[in-house]
Formats: sequence, structure tokens, C-alpha cells
Amino acid sequence: MANVLKGKKIVLGITGSIAAYKACLLIRSLVKRGVEVQVVITPAGKEFITPITLSALTSKPVISDFFAQRDGTWHSHVDLGLWADAMLIAPATASTIGKMAHGVADNMLVTTYLSMKAPVFIAPAMDLDMYAHPSTQANLDTLRSYGNHIIEPATGELASHLTGKGRMEEPKNIILHLEQYFASQEGDLQGRTILITTGPTYEKIDPVRFIGNYSTGKMGLALADECASRGAKVILVCGPVQRSTRFPMYQRHDVESAAEMHDATVSSFAEADAAILCAAVADYTPEHVEAEKMKREQTGALTLSLKPTLDIAAKLGEMKSLSSTPKILVGFALETTHEVQNAENKLARKNLDFIVLNSLNDAGAGFKHDTNKISIIDREGRTDYPLKSKAEVAADIVNHLVEILPQ
Repeated sequence: MANVLKGKKIVLGITGSIAAYKACLLIRSLVKRGVEVQVVITPAGKEFITPITLSALTSKPVISDFFAQRDGTWHSHVDLGLWADAMLIAPATASTIGKMAHGVADNMLVTTYLSMKAPVFIAPAMDLDMYAHPSTQANLDTLRSYGNHIIEPATGELASHLTGKGRMEEPKNIILHLEQYFASQEGDLQGRTILITTGPTYEKIDPVRFIGNYSTGKMGLALADECASRGAKVILVCGPVQRSTRFPMYQRHDVESAAEMHDATVSSFAEADAAILCAAVADYTPEHVEAEKMKREQTGALTLSLKPTLDIAAKLGEMKSLSSTPKILVGFALETTHEVQNAENKLARKNLDFIVLNSLNDAGAGFKHDTNKISIIDREGRTDYPLKSKAEVAADIVNHLVEILPQ
């Protein structure tokens, strides 16, 4: 996954909240990603965390006052506003939020905010009553109207339920907001919409039994995160899996059956620049689904009559041929015999631009593993890759996709 924060310069504003201790976790995470962090702290903030601690983490003197106490050096808020790629205020108290909304520049942090040329991200932190007060909500709305990014638990916007309201968002999620912002501005998939299918499908036999497979969705979820980290709007059509993506998705459609996956994928394809069909879709589904749980004592030996499911890849291949705008279609082939031949046949039959082949004969590849070993096959030939983590495999696949996307 691309490290979109590497080399960025971020001003971290810290205010007088009990959540100030989380600033240490934020700084560590940012520095680990190659970010240069300059802390600006309010006088009240220093009551909760010491500048010495913050300075040790950032390797920079902490700025609190307009003038340095020892030699009277002036701290230029204007220079900070020009230096930074972003300003993050976390935690942001109700008092500081009110000052920012109304331009009350009585400390170095608010003055720096008013001089900031870069995007500003604000993570509120206060008790529920203060957060819910109409004046606080009005101030947050004012800051949004100025183009600031308000980071809050649950949705990243105003939380819709009691849990989490007013609480500062966790540092790892704040980092995600920053990564998503910079990816959307700078990634090589910026402005692109990528449709991805992942996970298994469950084909019902009765209300409690189904036909399924061993797919965990790991590979498709890694692809979704890789595309999102590069700035793409990802439409994820996801079968029943127990995992989630690291990045928020542009759209997510949770489905169960092959028919549901077909409908969600087909309806989303027109919006996409490319589709990556990574899901392990059932080839067959029962012709008849029992309304009630079948009893072994009543059925005895059981024979299931199966019918073919709708072919998603073939349908999208047809739609691609008829589309007035160029689209890229990527398929997957999981094989046990005649791997390359079967994959090449599927590439031609389904009108794919390239196909990702992995074999169950390769140790560490396929279902349930955190690793995969693939070959990418297109009409120019085949490229083999060694065993890698699924995140690294996702990067290889997306690199190939980026090379052939129409400009």
C-alpha cells in the first residue's frame, strides 16, 4: 500500500483536554510514516501533557507562545501556515473550536490556524453535554462551512447515536482520514472509480443450510484498500465475510448469493473505470430452496438439483464491448489442473483485459492464507510473481491495472 503521508509536514495543535495524551500516539504513528510534525500547544494543553514529552517524540521544539521564553525569538504563525501540508488539531476543545469559528486569535494555536494555507483537520474532544450544546454544534457547522474537515467517531461526521459523541476519535482512525485525504489528492488512481467483488457466495438449500466455499475475502479486501490508498473511489461488492477494509469505501454492497452479487455488480459497472472480479462466486445454485429446515428423519438420502448461476464476468465482458467509454475488466482464476491453459481460455471467453491466476497446488496460495502466489496473464504474455503477502500481491495487481488504464 502506498505511503501517501511520507514526506508530509503537519502542524499538530493540542488543546486543554484529557484526551491530550493521545497526541503521543498520533505523533508516533505520523513519524513512523515519515511525517515531519510540528506541535503547537495551548497554555491549557500544557496542563495535560508536557512539551518535553512532545519535543522528544517530534525532535522539534514545541511552540506555545508567540515569543520564545529564553531568547525572545518570534514564532511566525505565517511561516507555519506556509510550511505545512496539513494542520491537525487533536484534541480540539469546545473553547478552541469556538475561538476558531469566530476568529478569536488570543493564542498561538488559533493564530496559526487563521494563517494556515493547507487543509485543516479537527478532532473534537469534550463531554457529551458540551458537545450537544447548540453553540458547539453551530461552531462546528461554521468550521465545516469554512472547508475544515471535522473528524468524529462513527462516520467522520456528526455521530448518529449516543455512543462516541464528543469523544475524540482514535488516533489510528485520524491517521486514516489523513491518508484518505492525501490519497484522493495525489494517488495514481485519483479520479478513478474501481469496482471490486470479493468473498464467497452462499447458495441456500433451506433456511439454515447453504452451498458455499472457503473464500475469506482477504485478497479482494486487500485490493480494495490498495485502490483506495491510491485515491480511487472504490465500489465494493462483498459476499459474507468476517473482515472489513482499512479504508472507507465509496460504496459497499453486502450480498449473500450469486444472484445478489450479479445484480449489484452489473448495476455498478456503468459507473466504474475498471472492475476487478476477485469474488469466489458459486457456479451452481439449488433449483429449489426449502421454506423450512429439512429433517434428516423425513428426507433420508438427499439429492440436490442444481442450476447454473448467472455468469458475472461474461455479462460484464458483454457490457464492456457495448460501452461508449473504455473500461478495464480484470478476472481471477483459481485452478488445480492445467492452470495456465484454463486461465488463458477464460481470458478470451470473458473478454478480460488480464487475469490473475493462482493455483491451489502452490503452498501458501488460495483460500484462508495471508499470502498468495500469482501470475498475471494478458494478451501479451504471462508475468509470474513469487509468494508474497496479499497486501503486496494487491499492489502488484493494481500496478498492472494503472499501466493499462485509458488516460
